[in-house]
Amino acid sequence: MLDERKFRILQAVIDDYIMTAAPVGSRAVSRKSGVGYSPATIRNDMSDLEELGYLDQPHISSGRVPSVKAYRLYVDRLMRQVELDPEESALIRAHFDQRAREVETVIRRAAGILSDVTRYTSVVVAPRVEHLRIRNVQLVPVSEGAALMVVVTSAGIVKDSIIRVPENLTAEHLFRISEMLTAQLQELPLSEVRAQFSRILRDMGAHRRMLAGIMDVLENQLTIRQEAEVVVGGSSNMLAYPEYSDIDKARNFLAILESKERLYPLLRRSGTLEFTVRIGPENDLPEMRDASLVTASYRVGEGIMGTIGVIGPTRMNYARVMAVLDLVGKSLSELLSAR
Repeated sequence: MLDERKFRILQAVIDDYIMTAAPVGSRAVSRKSGVGYSPATIRNDMSDLEELGYLDQPHISSGRVPSVKAYRLYVDRLMRQVELDPEESALIRAHFDQRAREVETVIRRAAGILSDVTRYTSVVVAPRVEHLRIRNVQLVPVSEGAALMVVVTSAGIVKDSIIRVPENLTAEHLFRISEMLTAQLQELPLSEVRAQFSRILRDMGAHRRMLAGIMDVLENQLTIRQEAEVVVGGSSNMLAYPEYSDIDKARNFLAILESKERLYPLLRRSGTLEFTVRIGPENDLPEMRDASLVTASYRVGEGIMGTIGVIGPTRMNYARVMAVLDLVGKSLSELLSAR
């Protein structure tokens, strides 16, 4: 068990290392405001913390650095909650005050603001398409024999596509077909649309080819690749940190960001809780053994969740990252749920 003094010393070491990325010595800790212990006392306690696995000493003559075990304790028990300054909060909210027509645009915007504000790498996972519900279907004539089909879901426009329609169909006919499709499909999750379309095709002899074309467009959404739902922002931000000055380590990390099929399961597992913090080896990916992943969930309407996250070195400023994720997640939820 750690006593109060060791807790305070460990917290001081972690706080200092997060800021400097340099091993922390006993004199540096003794000079920190609020510690109040002599360098000799701190040195003895740091030795005890090293034996307990909370600190490492890279070189005999150097100070100590926190271990993965120390960061886990820090996140679970020692970390102080922080608030973003008003200017930073206003900057984040301003990005989400601008309405976007496509949900993909909103997702990319979220990834950009996360990486810009935290100076780490951001990841955003779109809500699973098959869980979205259809709000309405619109068919708009654009030329003879062609119409623009717009499908609006609970998370905005899924897709607008040009489809072939019989040349004798008027705008009034298309409007009536739009009303019929909306009435038949409204509030259905996309995962149930195919079964409902089968019933529509069975009951309607006319325009079967056109309706089959509409189903093909929706099918494209149902078969979207999972890894295509992951948007990464600020990939090169990590290269600014000394932990990634090694070329091989940097190359391996960037390869993980490009290999979204490996990143996706990790993010999807993290998205079931309000906040998840995975430190170093907890990420189950060798390329991320020196990195941490902090994720938060956001909602689109009722029960549909996506994931936002930040990847940084294990010495990342966890409290600040969580404050940013909280605000971005709430802003994202408000924007997408208001559609």
